[in-house]
Amino acid sequence: MESTALFTANNVWMMICTALVFFMHLGFSFLEIGLTRQKNTVNILFKNFFVITAGLLLYAIGGFNLMYPGFEEGASGFLKFAGFGIEAPDGGMTSAYADSGYTWWTDFLFQGMFAATAATIVSGAVAERIKLNSFMLFTILYVGLVYPIIGSWKWGGGFLDQWGFYDFAGSTLVHSVGGWAALIAVYLLGARIGKFSPDGKPKAIPGHNIPLAAAGVLILWLGWFGFNGGSVLSADPELTSLTLVTTCLAAAAGGISSSIVSNLLYKNFDLTMFMNGVLGGLVGITAGADQMSPMDAIFIGTIAGVIIVFGISFIDKLKLDDPVGAIAVHLICGIWGTLAVGIFGEMAGIDQFITQLIGVGIVGAFSVVTAFIILIIIKKTIGLRVDKEEEIKGLDLSEHGMDAYADFRLNQH
Repeated sequence: MESTALFTANNVWMMICTALVFFMHLGFSFLEIGLTRQKNTVNILFKNFFVITAGLLLYAIGGFNLMYPGFEEGASGFLKFAGFGIEAPDGGMTSAYADSGYTWWTDFLFQGMFAATAATIVSGAVAERIKLNSFMLFTILYVGLVYPIIGSWKWGGGFLDQWGFYDFAGSTLVHSVGGWAALIAVYLLGARIGKFSPDGKPKAIPGHNIPLAAAGVLILWLGWFGFNGGSVLSADPELTSLTLVTTCLAAAAGGISSSIVSNLLYKNFDLTMFMNGVLGGLVGITAGADQMSPMDAIFIGTIAGVIIVFGISFIDKLKLDDPVGAIAVHLICGIWGTLAVGIFGEMAGIDQFITQLIGVGIVGAFSVVTAFIILIIIKKTIGLRVDKEEEIKGLDLSEHGMDAYADFRLNQH
């Protein structure tokens, strides 16, 4: 009776975490909408709806079996495909599956929620000027193929896992995979009209709804309880509680440090920098949330918050236009968090640090090459960017023929 109760409790916790990760897509939507202009709101919402719907279907069609193919003993652990479609194996609905942590169906759905997140990261970075068809095609290829292949290298028991590379909940496997793609996409797209002055200095293009962006960040923070808490893969009281504490402390430290550093540099209290600092702390702790003490988490989050301020400035200096700061948050802090596993916590050591560094490099190289190939083919065929007139008019009207706020057109430009 006790084992049945434990199995049920574990599975219920994992389903709650699945729902929390799903809820993060509302957070991403709100954040992206709030930090961009009113005239592109419908477009951003459409992309976010497409990411979660297409992501789940792609994961069911082949992504899950590409990510968890069941590598044989002694296999290279680089690529294997277990077939199209999803069907629970024998014992998949019993406590014999996954050490009584959850059922096979819960496993599929929880991992499916993660799959769509990589493309959502790209969505914010390319906002306000990418063609909708081009973004959707990129999402299908990147989420359907690239993400699950990389995921199989660690979470599917592939070669990175065999080497001892550690990424608890996806600082590298989710966040940097999306961040690398965002970097390449932003580079190939070019900056929004008016973002840089003729002498190359960045100019602020204010978002149209900061309260909505703030709500998005808080929703994302809440969703991270499922993102990291669910990555324990059971309701283990000790590990889940520690993971939630380290996650929250890193987020808090990231917010505080980014706001302080931003104020020292720019002499103002920038709310958007504060919010991105919170997200940076969350991304930073994600690779080792189960390995860190509370103080370790505070150190990791604090450094992530500092990285955010300088990272966003660095991206501007490169004349790359990232409207929501996705590259600094998800790529740079994702790399930092993964390397931090070798510096702080139970796994700290030079050998682990080198393993983490190699893993980051391999995932980065594969992400960059695949993203570039997909995006350059799209650019040379159907094109990546909307026309100048469409961009000025706004993608809501030019791509969708509708307004997000039909009777309220103030601040349209």
